Amino acid sequence: MPAPASRLYFNNPVGRVMEHPDGYAHVIYEPGARQLHHLQAFLTHTGQLLRLRGWHKLLGDQRQLAPYTPEESQWIVDYWLTAEQRGTHTIYGAVVLPQDVFARLSVSEIMSEAKAAALTYRLFDSEETAQDWLRQLP
Repeated sequence: MPAPASRLYFNNPVGRVMEHPDGYAHVIYEPGARQLHHLQAFLTHTGQLLRLRGWHKLLGDQRQLAPYTPEESQWIVDYWLTAEQRGTHTIYGAVVLPQDVFARLSVSEIMSEAKAAALTYRLFDSEETAQDWLRQLP
């Protein structure tokens, strides 16, 4: 019998938020520039999915991610990384790094800010190793 497939929870120009059958949110970023309000909706819906399902794990596929703008970075740090807004106090995030070197730098800057938030994360070069790490977590 084939494994159950992920189910689409939310979609907009930023990407797709999927419900993974192993019990985590799988966010897949699309390439190209974003509008701030689209990113805000994308991440807000991600937090809603985590709350709705009682999940505390997230797989972020950022391979096609364009660098975050300063405004996007600021909003992520000031708003989305706060536990109250995400809807859960502890999140384990497996992040598949962007291919673009400047996008990698913008992700690294945000992740350094995440250390102060309730976000435990690891960075990966492949989705398979990221999924393996998530499976090992409680």
